Amino acid sequence: MPSLTRVVLAEDEVLLREGLVALLTRFDFTVCAAVGSAPDLLDAAREHEPDLVLTDIRMPPGRRDDGLRAAVALRAERPHLPVVVLSQYVQTGYAAALLDSGDGQRVGYLLKDRVAEVTEFVDTLRRVTAGGTAIDPDVVRQLLHRPRDPLAALSAREREVLALLAEGRSNASIALRLHVTEAAVGKHVGNILSKLDLPPSDDTNRRVLAVLTYLRADPAS
Repeated sequence: MPSLTRVVLAEDEVLLREGLVALLTRFDFTVCAAVGSAPDLLDAAREHEPDLVLTDIRMPPGRRDDGLRAAVALRAERPHLPVVVLSQYVQTGYAAALLDSGDGQRVGYLLKDRVAEVTEFVDTLRRVTAGGTAIDPDVVRQLLHRPRDPLAALSAREREVLALLAEGRSNASIALRLHVTEAAVGKHVGNILSKLDLPPSDDTNRRVLAVLTYLRADPAS
């Protein structure tokens, strides 16, 4: 990925915003604009047409999901725009809404605490900018502990693989994590897609659909 990725940053907490600007600059990102509200995010992204949008979910003026709604609006205008949103709390619905936006790819949903893990955080930004998806591991863990699991058709190993897919990992990365061969991971992914009854299409899109199915699953079903 080329250096100096152009970023528009939206975060209403001034200290965190300034810290993120310093961090991004340190790792060869160019911050085109750093703003503190959802309307300013919309204006800045439309003006600068960045390579990546990084935004908090809860933003002025409403201080609810204004940042998320702005990100979704921007992806309606530019379906391939990479977006990473930051949240203080685990909200699986937010992750699903983001994956529903644009082309369903190039999105990330991270808890704010993840920023402290600098190398992993920067790697996630780069992965999303390059076309991947990344869901915070804490969101994945919450989904794994739901009562009456709607994904019961999957084996324990397939659930592990799907959880790592949700984090945006490649087959090779999953193989290393689980200490299995890449071919074995490929077989598990194929089984997951089949058991979730996903229609044949581009493999990348099917992986995104699998993650989206995972996030949307109703624990009461």
